[in-house]
Amino acid sequence: MGVLTSDAPQWLLTSFVRSALGAGATAGTEAIEEVGQALLGRWADEHRAFHNLRHLAAVLHRVDQLAEETHEPDLVRLAAWYHGAVFNAEKKVAEASQGGEQTTASAILAHDELTGLGVPERAGARVADLVNAIVRHAPNPTDFDAAVLNDADLAMLAAEPQRYKEYKAAVRAEYAHIPIEDYLRARIRVIERLLARKSLFLSPMGAAWEEPARQNLDMELHRLRKEQSKLDTV
Repeated sequence: MGVLTSDAPQWLLTSFVRSALGAGATAGTEAIEEVGQALLGRWADEHRAFHNLRHLAAVLHRVDQLAEETHEPDLVRLAAWYHGAVFNAEKKVAEASQGGEQTTASAILAHDELTGLGVPERAGARVADLVNAIVRHAPNPTDFDAAVLNDADLAMLAAEPQRYKEYKAAVRAEYAHIPIEDYLRARIRVIERLLARKSLFLSPMGAAWEEPARQNLDMELHRLRKEQSKLDTV
């Protein structure tokens, strides 16, 4: 499952190799790069309108921003690589809880591939646990590494208005095969669950994203309910 180098900045593959080595991988660079290329191929799949290479790069960037709050930053980075590695939008829309990310399958993939590269069992299992911790973006707030991964993944919610508009369009495009009525119900449910939480962001630095994220979600929820109401009257 290759990916054209033009589709992904070279630093992405370099970052994966560095993180794998930092986690204790004993395999050679060529073997690590092969796994990294396969991951890039997953993220570059043409059906991914949002959970794609741009999203992966953004999450990795945010993990770096919050890295000083982590205990094992390389494991958090690897979890970011794998958190949406296995993806099926059609299957996941019914759950209305985690977008198209099949987190359990992604966690299994992370453990198997990383330990296959010589990453110690403890570290491989920890990466898998971190991936599983954001199934519903509600990790244990005392787990600083899981909190950082959660915040890095949700940070898009705090984007400036134009970028948030692009995000909404990309998410809808990813579920373009879902009838609008079903999509509206699922998306409204997701946003309501997020807004019901005491805090969206769990790390001290991530807390700065709380207010703009809630503003964006409030406005989107209002628009979705209005659109749903129009459909109900037709």
